[in-house]
This record gives sequence, C-alpha cells and structure tokens, in this order.
Amino acid sequence: MARRGHRPSKPSGGRTRFWGRHAVIAALANPERVVRKMWGTREALAGLDLPSDLPVVFADVADLGRMVPSDAPHQGLVAEVDPLEEIWLGDLLEQGRDDRRPLVVLDQVTDPHNVGAIMRSAAAFDALGIITQDRHAPPESGVLARSASGALETVPWVRVVNLARALEEIAEAGFWRIGLTGHATLTLGEAIGNERIAIVLGAEGEGMRQNTEAHCDQLAKLPISPKVESLNVSNAAAIALYAVAARG
Repeated sequence: MARRGHRPSKPSGGRTRFWGRHAVIAALANPERVVRKMWGTREALAGLDLPSDLPVVFADVADLGRMVPSDAPHQGLVAEVDPLEEIWLGDLLEQGRDDRRPLVVLDQVTDPHNVGAIMRSAAAFDALGIITQDRHAPPESGVLARSASGALETVPWVRVVNLARALEEIAEAGFWRIGLTGHATLTLGEAIGNERIAIVLGAEGEGMRQNTEAHCDQLAKLPISPKVESLNVSNAAAIALYAVAARG
C-alpha cells in the first residue's frame, strides 16, 4: 500500500501476550497479525483451527494464570503476538473516501480499558478507524485486546505524532470535526449534519486540550442529566457513534 499523508509514530516493537477467547481467536483470524506461540488448556485448544507451524504448549489453568496479570480472565488461552504494522492516516482516509463511516479521534485517552472499549464500539458501529497521539495513548497490550473483544484486529488504529496536524488532514479529507465537551452549547444531535463526521474525545477529567478544541469545526455535548458531571469516555464514544449511525 502506498503511504500517504501524516506520518504515523514508530511502533514500539517487541512482543506481547493476549489472553481470552475473543482476543486470541481474533488475532489468529487476522492475516495481518503474526502469532508466534500459543498456550492453552486442552479443552480450550480443542475447538481451534490452528496453523500447523504454530508452536502450541498445553498448560493448566494455574500455569496460564502466572503468564498474565493477576485475576486476568484468560479463559484457557494465551498467545504471544507481534504488534500490527503501522497505518498511515492518509491511507486510511483514502480507504474511506467514498463512504460516510465516522472517525474517532482520541486526545490523551491513556487507559487501555477505555481505548479497548472504544474500539469495540467503533467495530459495532462500523467506524472507519481510530486516531490517537502516540505519546499519550496506550500501546497494544493484553488488557487493551481483551477490552476490545477482538476489535483490535478489525478496526484500523492510526497512531500519529502530532494530533493537531492529523486533525487538519482529516478536515482536508472532508470530515466535519465535532469535539465532545461538557461546556458546549449545542448538543451532539444538533451538531450532526450530513457531512462525514470525525468525533473527537478527550481524557476523562481534563477533557480535550485547548489546541485540540481549536482544531474542531464544532463543539457539542451529550444531553446528560445534571445528576452526573460526565460520562466515562468509552460510554460517551459509544453514544456518539450511535448518534452518527442513527442519523439516516
């Protein structure tokens, strides 16, 4: 694939371990993912169609538990994998040139549980991809893969060096950039038009940085009750993606 537009960050390299049926099976099914080794109980491995050249080690539940973080629900499967190849933003924008799938842009969302959950919602609502700033986003990890429930293998994830420049490139591609923030006057429903939409979300607590807000075309809020100050960023992303999908 030709490399276009804003340069992605350099991948961190190294191998990591995924665990849980959804994460591991999705990794095995992804032709772009290199799975180096598998560990599993005989019961969990029995129903899997594994490549003949993949090293497989039978292990009991206690052995697997020592390979993953404490209390991680491995469901009898652990896989050692290489990170996915980097994706260039321009290539992703080119892929979505003729459709109306939304983009999700995350500004300093660092919790892997949240990023994984957002990926899962992005897959559910057929988002074009997710863009994060590399220095302020989690790497691929077992926690993130588990939270994404397989979506890490299906939703393109672009990691960029400069988020502001990436937002400029997204605008040049014809996307209307809507930043979600509690101090906006318009609701998200009022802000969504017929344009291609890029939803921009900031970290919980701090929200979007000022420079990120300045690179949005419009700011909007979710019409939540005053009984709560804000929503978890992954919940907000899911609601926003539903709103875009439901506009017709």
